[in-house]
Amino acid sequence: MISFEIWLLILGFSIPMVISPGPGNTLLAAAGGKFGVWRTIPFLIGFEVANLTWCFVYGLGLTQLFISHPFIREILKWAGVIYTLYLAYGFFSSSSLSDQIDMKPLKIIDGFLSVSLNPKIHSMILVMFSQFLNPEYPLFWQVVQISVVFLVVCIVCHLPWVYGGRILFSRIKTEKSLKMQGYVFGTCMILVALFVAFT
Repeated sequence: MISFEIWLLILGFSIPMVISPGPGNTLLAAAGGKFGVWRTIPFLIGFEVANLTWCFVYGLGLTQLFISHPFIREILKWAGVIYTLYLAYGFFSSSSLSDQIDMKPLKIIDGFLSVSLNPKIHSMILVMFSQFLNPEYPLFWQVVQISVVFLVVCIVCHLPWVYGGRILFSRIKTEKSLKMQGYVFGTCMILVALFVAFT
């Protein structure tokens, strides 16, 4: 069983990392602002399923693949840049009232890909497991416990980003303001892509 002190350290590490501004939270806020909280839930579910999946991948020792083959990280990085630019294109091209009505919300697979192609997530989860796994205890149950706690932290920290995006942009109803919103979100996605590309 993981000690109380280690739980505090895990929470002290994961909460600031998860709630802080970054590519993932920018996407969640943009989706919340564009589609509303309820229509963003599938995207959020995919987001959290990916977090849980990568916790198990890294926690159960599959990190050796990434350590032995660093080019895999580069592939994920550039795939993430391309995918984020694709999302930016979607926001730019749906900046009119009719497009706003027709634009489909992001799906579970979009959330899963957003996390899986984000190098910050991989680094964070890798560091978390390398710091907090104890070789004296059974690996599997430690991974399960840490992963579940990390998932709860993610849900609690990500929902305010979705809701905040919705609150911030809920009053935008005119054609001009919707066009501006699309440009703002598209520009945010380009900035996220640049951040990922140069970090």
